[in-house]
Amino acid sequence: MTGSRTAGYRELSDEEVVLPHGQIQITNADSDSLTYTYAYGPKGLAGLAHNRYVVLCAVFASIGGLSFGYDQGVIANVLVMKDFNARWPLTPFEEGLMTAVLELGGLIGALCAGMFAENVSRQSSILISCLIFTLGSLLQSLAQSLAHVFLGRAIGGIGVGALSTLSPLYISEISPAEVRGSLMALEQLAIVFGVVVGFWVGYFTREIPGSASWRIPLGVQLIPGIILIVGCIFLPASPRLLMLQGKPNEALTTLARLRFPDLPEAEAREDGLVQVEFVEMRVEATMILSSGTKHEWQTWKTLLRKPYRSRTVIGVLIAFFQQWSGINALLYYGPILIQTLQLPGDLSLLVSGGIGIVQFIAVLPVIAYIDQWGRRPLLRSGSIFMSFSHLTVALLINVFASDWRAHPIATWTSVGFIYIFTAAYGMSFGPLTWVLPSEVFPLSIRSKGVALSTASVWVNNFLVGLVTPVALDFSPAGTFTLFATASFLAYLWVTYTVPETANVSLEDVDRRFAEFERSASGSGSGEIGRRERLLKAQIEEELGLKALIDKLVNGTINSQ
Repeated sequence: MTGSRTAGYRELSDEEVVLPHGQIQITNADSDSLTYTYAYGPKGLAGLAHNRYVVLCAVFASIGGLSFGYDQGVIANVLVMKDFNARWPLTPFEEGLMTAVLELGGLIGALCAGMFAENVSRQSSILISCLIFTLGSLLQSLAQSLAHVFLGRAIGGIGVGALSTLSPLYISEISPAEVRGSLMALEQLAIVFGVVVGFWVGYFTREIPGSASWRIPLGVQLIPGIILIVGCIFLPASPRLLMLQGKPNEALTTLARLRFPDLPEAEAREDGLVQVEFVEMRVEATMILSSGTKHEWQTWKTLLRKPYRSRTVIGVLIAFFQQWSGINALLYYGPILIQTLQLPGDLSLLVSGGIGIVQFIAVLPVIAYIDQWGRRPLLRSGSIFMSFSHLTVALLINVFASDWRAHPIATWTSVGFIYIFTAAYGMSFGPLTWVLPSEVFPLSIRSKGVALSTASVWVNNFLVGLVTPVALDFSPAGTFTLFATASFLAYLWVTYTVPETANVSLEDVDRRFAEFERSASGSGSGEIGRRERLLKAQIEEELGLKALIDKLVNGTINSQ
């Protein structure tokens, strides 16, 4: 489509038009199926600077991930502290139960969050979850009996499980498409930062006399909880949920504030791209209300029906492959794994602590470039590097495990490939397990879909924690081979079943699925189905989406 050369516009090509506050590209405006993309600004670091208000909101929301990661990182050191063991000596079963109660609580919290996020609000649910987590942390740090520790971890698990669902869900719904991946990757950055801080706080307090050695690291996790509680007071509501709740005026005001916080409210509300995104939200909300999927049980059942079954499989399986890649086996049992390499002194513990640092560094370039590189290339390349690294370590263990000390090159090569695996994970399945589930589900079932996907994280986290000690005892080389196999299967799964969702609005993900399924099968109409597409086209026509874009491209909106 050719845009008019009116004031305030600069025509780049027959399909792309730059607007005063962004750009829009039309690829199929003359057919019944309107195809277009738009962006409010650049991608990557420049895009994050351009959307600094949304970034600030996302940073606060991602503190929930920091709490999740800190708890993972701190407990391994607490369990081996002298005062803790002298006060409450744990059997192997009780040590396993200490981990299991957190994961059980996380599973419950993740599933419950899917209901509360829909019926209350995203930010209020985050606030409630954070209060629950803070209560659990307080019980742990002030524990007077082992029962207090177990109860505190169970309650804290409910909080972190809910936050692991709510934070990426909220971030996805407030983010513009061009930096959505970068902002959602902040969740993984916060988790890994929490792991690193938790590990090293415990490492440096382990020699403090008395109960302070473990009360201090358990108490430190109250700090991010309190910060998030305060931050929730200022977080804006999700404009998409406001629309679904029948509050279009509030939804438009919130959306305008998120996109243009520095503009006067009236001007921001009238911006052309804000109007396009607002009408897209109205289209999706109208489809939800007309289909009757707004009721609680109906939305859960919808996850297993066409056309959304393939989305549910993606959400559940990406969590499965994330956990069975072996990352949490390294986090939970890193010292045991590294000790098999027979490193001297505290070097095993230090090398294990480096796993979290490597992962933290690896996430940084993803935040900058995920929306330019795309989801599929990161997942596919990450799978290959993870599989190759695991397989190499398995071979080295098989050849040199009888006497590592006589083969220092092989020893440090194994450490190097463990770090390569960690870096590959940090650039692929680490952040993208939080990104994809929040993108692939439509608004009507997004909270339930993200909740189910996050529940899969907790279930598989528990299974990996259960299986790893037994597998290591039976065969360390076999354990790494198992993780190598899972990583390679992840490559095949991504290649043949996962579409690219980068740089499209949440409301336009349906079209991406339909296009991917048609290209994969060579025929057919895609999972979205003909009736759903026709209904969407009819609603778009009634709400004036195509007419709005025609006016926008031809310069009759914001042309002064």
